Amino acid sequence: MGSFFKECEHPRSRWSKCPHSYKIRYRSAAGRQVEESGFATQERAIGRLTEVYNARKQTGPQGRTKAERISAYGAMRFSEYAAEWKAGQRDLGPASVRHLDSLLEHHMLPLLGSRRMNTFDHKVVDSFIQSMERAGVGLATQVNAFDKLKAILLDAHRLGLFEDHPLAGVKPPQYDPKRAVIPSPEQLQQIRVAGDDRFRLITDLMSGCGMRNGEAAAVNLRNIVADDVYRITEQVNQTTGHYARLKHRKTGEYRDVPLPARVKDTIEWYADKHGTVDGYLLRHPQNPSLPFPHYHLNNQWRRIKMAGDADIPEGMVIYSLRHFFASNCLTRNIPITDVAEWMGHKNIDVTFKTYRHLMPGSLSTAATILNYQLTA
Repeated sequence: MGSFFKECEHPRSRWSKCPHSYKIRYRSAAGRQVEESGFATQERAIGRLTEVYNARKQTGPQGRTKAERISAYGAMRFSEYAAEWKAGQRDLGPASVRHLDSLLEHHMLPLLGSRRMNTFDHKVVDSFIQSMERAGVGLATQVNAFDKLKAILLDAHRLGLFEDHPLAGVKPPQYDPKRAVIPSPEQLQQIRVAGDDRFRLITDLMSGCGMRNGEAAAVNLRNIVADDVYRITEQVNQTTGHYARLKHRKTGEYRDVPLPARVKDTIEWYADKHGTVDGYLLRHPQNPSLPFPHYHLNNQWRRIKMAGDADIPEGMVIYSLRHFFASNCLTRNIPITDVAEWMGHKNIDVTFKTYRHLMPGSLSTAATILNYQLTA
């Protein structure tokens, strides 16, 4: 059960008359030795040992297993726990691992790395979000960092480390869609002709089909499966520089997207002018045996902005071309469920939170339509 003792020089036979306090020693449910002090009498020391014994007896083997988990993981530093959690994320692709490493290294570990896991609560999480805000961290990065922290803390919560949910009452960073600068049709026309032929092709694929940068870089003539349908099957992975599975998709999965006539014309024009390699239109400028590199597109975008030949407002980025696709769909009342599928979002919540403001007059339009039958 444990033992009680004194650390003074008096013999055991004199402890009852000795003024020094008693100490107790016992092993916790996790098997670690624990000492407690400050017991004025032998009876109080024995009483405390009895409490510990009864508590362990009541929990039983299952309770002791949970207690061991709480003891082992609760004292662990966030940096150690995050490393163990990351090792279990075996479904992450190379680009996702690189993104996770960046969030940990630059945002989460500097602020939370040394904190013990059992000290997390909603105030700690709120403080983390506020620290990112004060540091001027971009809102998209704030959202991503919070999502990863949330996943790690929920994993710890399932182990029983927290009695209260550590995220209860926390207001997560909110993506403000007004910050997404979307080109107008006039601006898009200027942008698509401001670079070379490769840039025009990628601009049309992103703004016309909703492709991500890497998906546009992997455009293949063989993926035109109908006059008005393009099948997106792969992307150029930014980390490896090679062709890889789509984001949020398993190997071999694909998604079919609308193929506007102008985009189809651009694909065929480019193929006729520059040729293809195994159906691929875009290849490495210096080595055609390699896929098209991401940095080439980024370099062109910077040169176009510096030249000033196109109207590119502050805050507009290459990804704004993909935003144009969503805007073009939703402002013409194409169902948001279809738009989410075409854009390859993991779930419709992402599409709704990002582009809800582009759905024009949904309440007033609904009220007008519903009124037709009520007044007929």
